[in-house]
Amino acid sequence: MLKTLPEKKAYQEAIARPFATGEVLLDASPAEVYRLVSDPITMVGFAEEFYKVRWIRGATEARVGAWFAGSNRNRWRRWVTHSLVTEAEPGRRFAYRVRAQFLVPISRWEYDLVPEGTGCRLTVTNWLKAPRWFVPIAILITGQPDRAGTNTNNIATTLGRLKAHLESRPATATQ
Repeated sequence: MLKTLPEKKAYQEAIARPFATGEVLLDASPAEVYRLVSDPITMVGFAEEFYKVRWIRGATEARVGAWFAGSNRNRWRRWVTHSLVTEAEPGRRFAYRVRAQFLVPISRWEYDLVPEGTGCRLTVTNWLKAPRWFVPIAILITGQPDRAGTNTNNIATTLGRLKAHLESRPATATQ
């Protein structure tokens, strides 16, 4: 497991572009999809590492300035993050910044919705925001030396679960 600082140039390249991304075409309206992705309590049901959440600092819903605390896990490892909602445009975009419980910036997550056909395209983008010195600590906390690969896989899993949920329709009775 990598326990040293990443090479400076590689780190600078990593933070200059999206760290992990994924997208999916959904047979659901942007408004319907937004209601799900902007509700971290609901998103726990679709996520891979993210398993428990609560609104904090008086927040009760997604709005700019709202905070939520998330509990994450990877096998036996557990960590808590605090997230600040930075964009909340119903049917269009939801974004938040994540920091470690002890105030270190970690990442930015963006959910962009674009109408397409009778549904919409959902794009998830994750940006690395952790300082270079924190990367070895994050690896020890999460157990993931390839965070970009892990996040890419987790985004794909989450999007697959969202798609299955949104596109499952009750069977209609035939006569």
